Amino acid sequence: MPPTAAVQVLLEDRRGRLEAVLLGHVLGGDLRSELTVELVRRRYVHRIGRTRGHRRTVLDVYTAELMSSHPLAPPEEHRSDRATVILVHGAANSAAVWRFWQQELTTLGWRSHAIDLRGHGTSGGADLSATTMHDYADDVASTVRKFSTRPIMIGWSMGGLVAMLVADAGLASACVGLAPSTPALHEDENAPLRSGIFGPEEYGIISRDPALQPAMPDLDPEERAIALSSLGAESRLARDERKRGIVIQHLQCPLLIVTAERELDRPQAMYKNLHLPAELVSIEDCSHWGLVLNRRALARAVPTVSRWMARVTRV
Repeated sequence: MPPTAAVQVLLEDRRGRLEAVLLGHVLGGDLRSELTVELVRRRYVHRIGRTRGHRRTVLDVYTAELMSSHPLAPPEEHRSDRATVILVHGAANSAAVWRFWQQELTTLGWRSHAIDLRGHGTSGGADLSATTMHDYADDVASTVRKFSTRPIMIGWSMGGLVAMLVADAGLASACVGLAPSTPALHEDENAPLRSGIFGPEEYGIISRDPALQPAMPDLDPEERAIALSSLGAESRLARDERKRGIVIQHLQCPLLIVTAERELDRPQAMYKNLHLPAELVSIEDCSHWGLVLNRRALARAVPTVSRWMARVTRV
């Protein structure tokens, strides 16, 4: 039986409340293509805005692959029995990278909070030249302690290791690392520690032109623009600490590591001998940046992570 598709449109009203509207129309063609999504946007978004009095802003359009005999359940409401999801960005960027993750999590019934680490995004000026990995973990922990129940940590790249540090302190009910920097059992005392700052150039981003981003091969122009807008300075000391080794001997919660199939520096094989027990998931047709901003990949990745979070937190 051929797959069919249903369409969800995520709206935001004047008070900032999110609402997911389900359209039962069946589409043909390549359900993963940008052309299909754009067709949905043109054909249906204007009609939704008009029938609802132009009181809502369209945030995004989703297509979901289904077998035609299976109905698409409406989006879940935020569930009070679910832990809040805390999102931690990577090195030399900001919480802006979590835009699409937060939209997807909302449609799946999860509350989320994306943190700007000190000296990043909207967090205000900070002297990053002497900032350590534990300083970043303290930033997150100060937010986590405001919640009445332990949240779920999700961190990308450097942020994945920050998330593990918070989990190591017993402050998380579960932890997800998206191609995270790896923890160590021992420090390499011969590795130098230097103060200072550096920029995204050291990660291969030498242009702010969205068309010239070899590190983001799977991102479309809009996604690349978001990535570029998130960029900023980073602590060289924190990076050197990661090279020396951030010691985490065990975690007090379940750990999931999500890798990207097109990731060259951090393939799934790199994590198979990790000393921390972890479940591993690989996302197809996805790069390192794609783990946070490739909407085609996130349509698969976020529901996978959502199911894992619900299972390990018994919700």
